[in-house]
Amino acid sequence: MQEYLFWLANASLTLRVIHYLCQAKTFQVESLTVIHQINGWVIRLKVTGLASAQTAGDLWAFLSEHGVPYQRDIRLQLAFWNLDLGESPLMVMRRYQLAIVSHGSPDWNDIEIFREEFKRGLGYCPETLA
Repeated sequence: MQEYLFWLANASLTLRVIHYLCQAKTFQVESLTVIHQINGWVIRLKVTGLASAQTAGDLWAFLSEHGVPYQRDIRLQLAFWNLDLGESPLMVMRRYQLAIVSHGSPDWNDIEIFREEFKRGLGYCPETLA
């Protein structure tokens, strides 16, 4: 299993990555965790079935075109560890003060719902939700 951790600037880029992952035929998405931060989005992608270096390189290139590799801090590391142990995203959000928008299978609906609710609460659309 390979893991990728990337920072993306806005919701549109995040949705584009999710659409790509949902249509991927050359590898299996084991899990995708999407976290909203004040300055952007962090995604952690776990995949299996990368049969060749070419496939892995293509995935890396796609992710790099849409975001930048991200270095996790201790809070994110602990949050990911707890999620991997099966703890509910709600409990992890409370403990580590994170906005986990989605965890598990890639689902663009989670992002859309979060984006609409957030905009409704604020009364405007911040740049990261565009």
